[in-house]
Amino acid sequence: MSEGLFHHAAYLLASILFIIGLKRLSSPATARSGNLIASYGMAVAVLATLLLPGLAHRPLIVGMLLVGTALGIAGARTVPMTDMPQMVALLNGLGGGGAALVSILEFQAASVDPVLAGPTAIVSGVLGTIIGMLSFVGSMVAVGKLTGKLSEKPLQFPGIQVLNGLLFVGMVGSGVMAVAQHASMMWFLSLLAFATPFGAMLVLPIGGADMPVVISLLNSFTGLAAAATGFVLGNNTLIISGTLVGASGTLLTQLMCKAMNRSLANVLFAGFGAGQVAAAAGPGGVKKAVREVSMDDAAVLLANVQSLIIVPGYGMAVAQAQHGVRELADLLAKRGVDVKYAIHPVAGRMPGHMNVLLAEANVPYDQLYDLEQINPDFERTDVALIIGANDVVNPAARTDTSSPIYGMPILDADKSKYVIVIKRSMNPGFAGIENELYYDPRCSMLFGDAKKAIGGLLEALKAL
Repeated sequence: MSEGLFHHAAYLLASILFIIGLKRLSSPATARSGNLIASYGMAVAVLATLLLPGLAHRPLIVGMLLVGTALGIAGARTVPMTDMPQMVALLNGLGGGGAALVSILEFQAASVDPVLAGPTAIVSGVLGTIIGMLSFVGSMVAVGKLTGKLSEKPLQFPGIQVLNGLLFVGMVGSGVMAVAQHASMMWFLSLLAFATPFGAMLVLPIGGADMPVVISLLNSFTGLAAAATGFVLGNNTLIISGTLVGASGTLLTQLMCKAMNRSLANVLFAGFGAGQVAAAAGPGGVKKAVREVSMDDAAVLLANVQSLIIVPGYGMAVAQAQHGVRELADLLAKRGVDVKYAIHPVAGRMPGHMNVLLAEANVPYDQLYDLEQINPDFERTDVALIIGANDVVNPAARTDTSSPIYGMPILDADKSKYVIVIKRSMNPGFAGIENELYYDPRCSMLFGDAKKAIGGLLEALKAL
């Protein structure tokens, strides 16, 4: 087999493995094997590249691969599951930054001899730089919000949309001129000057609870940047893999927006959740009261039910209560209780956040149900146990046309016979509105840290 045929065959095999791996990621039952298959594809692609004849700086490339491998293994082993959103955002941003660096270097080379480079390389270099920089800078801002280094609240000030519009026009205009002027470095540097702040301003006006959508969108940006880099380098595998990531990220973004009944433009530009909520009041301005439940009374109720649906939310992730939740579910299952988990598509801080946390706690896949599957079961369920979820169970989404979440598909927890809500306080969720469910006569509030509350319920149940 000739060297050229070998490399084409290797890249084709890698592309096939990427496609198979991505397909298997669509189900929790096959996701682990899908991830491994895709990683094998990447190993084949990297090995084939290292064996390219005439490859420059091979020792340096191998050295950097070893450094990256060591950092990746260390991160995977030491970062807790609750920090997965920021790790995903960081890795995604580094991918976008890598694509941008390659595009920058290739554009610089094209500027020396535009005729030899050709228009495809120049246009791809500009697109790869723009999209890669947006992914890198935007992901770093997302990491800041997820880690608390930056405020989770959306940044809003008069004229912010005008500023973003000017940055966008400047970025696109500079890119067009860089191409029109035959790989002009002056216009290319102008492009970088506009793209960098625009990447930050793309994410700063978005609140922390919309980070799942942002991460998914930026992931698609990274894929498209990689595909553009593939055109620059003439690498079909990079084009295919980048397109797969870009397409899957775009589809996931659309699905998540649909799950919130909001457009992508609303997520990016509306400053959702920036408003302050007033104290809830009933007729005549009298403050509404909630019904609190003690740990012992909650345990007695759970010990005498036949069915339970657990609704996990961001509060469970923050408290790292997933292991206690699984232990509680196992204990109740041994008592004959039918236990299910209701997963809202946008619960948490990254796509599939709740699924990842519960899988890490060894919760069986067949106990996890998405919104469409579980909603008909609530009205036949004795208790809905809500752990740190808020807006995704707010009945206002169905009834209040003036509510910012009106029309958003929610989990029908309020249709259960009884509802127990574990929550730190009465502070509103990301939408900045009161949750009507908390004032329902069938709802009881168990205030406190989710991990401690679940631990208390376990002790009380064992004592019965």
